[in-house]
Formats: sequence, structure tokens, C-alpha cells
Amino acid sequence: MIVRSKAPLRISLAGGGSDLHAYADLYGGGVLNAAIDMNAYAHITPRRDGKIVLHAVDRNERVELDADAKLDIDGTLDLARGVYNRIVKDFHHSAPLAFELQTFVDAPAGSGLGSSSTLVVAIIGAFVEWLQLPLGEYDIADLACAIERVDLGFAGGRQDQYAATFGGWNFIEFFPGNRVLVNPLRIRSTNLQELEFNLVLYYTGTSRLSSSIIESQIRNLEDATTESVEAMHHLKEQASMMKEALLKGEFDRIGEILDYGWHHKKNTASEISNPEIEAIYAAAKKAGASGGKISGAGGGGYLMFYCPGNTRYRVVEALRRFGGECHRMSFDDRGLSTWQVK
Repeated sequence: MIVRSKAPLRISLAGGGSDLHAYADLYGGGVLNAAIDMNAYAHITPRRDGKIVLHAVDRNERVELDADAKLDIDGTLDLARGVYNRIVKDFHHSAPLAFELQTFVDAPAGSGLGSSSTLVVAIIGAFVEWLQLPLGEYDIADLACAIERVDLGFAGGRQDQYAATFGGWNFIEFFPGNRVLVNPLRIRSTNLQELEFNLVLYYTGTSRLSSSIIESQIRNLEDATTESVEAMHHLKEQASMMKEALLKGEFDRIGEILDYGWHHKKNTASEISNPEIEAIYAAAKKAGASGGKISGAGGGGYLMFYCPGNTRYRVVEALRRFGGECHRMSFDDRGLSTWQVK
């Protein structure tokens, strides 16, 4: 028997950063994001030899371990180790499991599309399917957050885990403590097709360590740096603006709202942008994009631009000189999926 799972990566259109505890616990946060047709995959094959094999196929990393109730967190495939430790502790009476876990992600780590958190959701999903655990969507997303942010101590927000689990278009609200509310958005299919046509994803070719940028944002929020806190207020406002524009089909506002958020996002931490990113952004706007943003924490990875009319072709051409890659994308209304192959 083989157990498989997949979970979609996401683009965040507005509000990113307001899902950090340092902000949401004081003011409440709001993020608008959408699942896309790029995925994280996990495959579990049970073993009978008392061994655990963890294999990240896309990263060419593989370790073989003796099955134990708790695996050391040593910097190698820590996401998989963290999920295993929590699953065994909370749901398997601390009894070791023997298996091979293979994983693959359609985007590189540090891309800004939520790849790490999506992978955690996919791995949890595979264990849920294998062990037939009674976990719903909120349970899985909450567990993914706890593993990354508490067990492993990785800095970051909480939107990615919910986007990967629920799929589709969501306006996600973050309240003090760990309370999260996912509000699915009903957007007309014709409007989604127009969005897909007008959005351009551009990969800079460089990844970045998002945790260092997020740690800077958290420090600024905890120090109550006025500029950073005010910027987060604007980003949360941006999420509500984007929700209204999408639901009403006001396409002419989408690029402007992205541009509004981009200028405020740069005020949350100095590492979010750099001269190369600024040059790319300026070139895209000169070619016809009405706005854009960097995906995730910033500093590298993917940028996204809204190109009204037929300007996407001019924008793609203008970006060629920077050496990155432009991608088309489609939205995915499915969240975490799991199944078995016998």
C-alpha cells in the first residue's frame, strides 16, 4: 500500500504580514490569498524492517533512521521530522512507526509561494490518510502551524497552512491567540479566467531565507516601530479592499490595490526589497502593469504583476532582460487531497 497526498501552493494578494502573532494578537489580521496549480506532494510506504526513510526527491536529500518515538531535529529534513514527532506523540501513543516518506514540491524553498508550510500540510495529510486520524480542515491547519511555529520554532505567519488545507480563494481572519476564521470567496468563473489571464508570475531565480525577514518584521512590531505598525494597518486594510474588488469584479482596481500594498509592505522591514527587485518592479510598470507585489516575506523568490488588457505580453518581454522566468498559472479550488494506492 502507498498513501499519497498533495496540497496546493498559494499566492497572497493582500494583507500578508498581518497574520503574524506580533500583530494579530493586538489588532487582528486579515489576509486574502488563492491556491494555485502548483503543489507539494507526500507519499508514505509502510515498512516492516523497523526503519524510517525520509527522502526529499526534489532536493536530493535522503536519510535512513531506526524507527523511534522521537526523531532528532538536526537541520536535515526537519519539517518531516517535526510532523512525525507530533503525529506519534499526539495520535500514536508514542509508539514508533516504520515507513518511507517521499516528498516533492513544485516550487523551490524560499520562493514566496508558501512551499514549506504547504509541504507540512501535505505530510500531515499523508499520515492522516494512513492512520485514519479524525482530523478536519481546521485541525490539520492548526496542527501544521503548531509544528512549524512552536515545535520547530520557525518564524512566520499562519496564512499558508490554511490556504494549503482549504484551497480556493479565501479571506482569512486572525484573532488574538490562535483563533482563525477562513471565509471562502465565491468569485465568478469568468472573473477567475480574467484574473488568470492578467496575472504574471515572475521568478527572480533566487530564493531567500524568509525567517530572517519575518524576524525583522516581528522585532519592529514588538518595538512598536510606528512606521512598521502603520504599514501593517494599511496591509490589513488592503485585504478588505481586495476582497471587495474581487467580489464585485472591479478589475481596474486590482493592480492599484496591489501597488498600494507593495509600497506599504516595504515599510514593515528593510530587507523586503532591494535594488534588483525595484528595477524589476519599475520595468513591469513601465511596460503596462498597473501594480504588483513580491510573494511571501520578500527579498527574492516570485513577484506577481497585474497586467490589464493585453499588456501581459509587453510586461513579459520587458522582464526577459533580468534573467528570470515568467509563468502562467491557474487557480485551484481544491485543498489538501489524500488517497491510497493498493
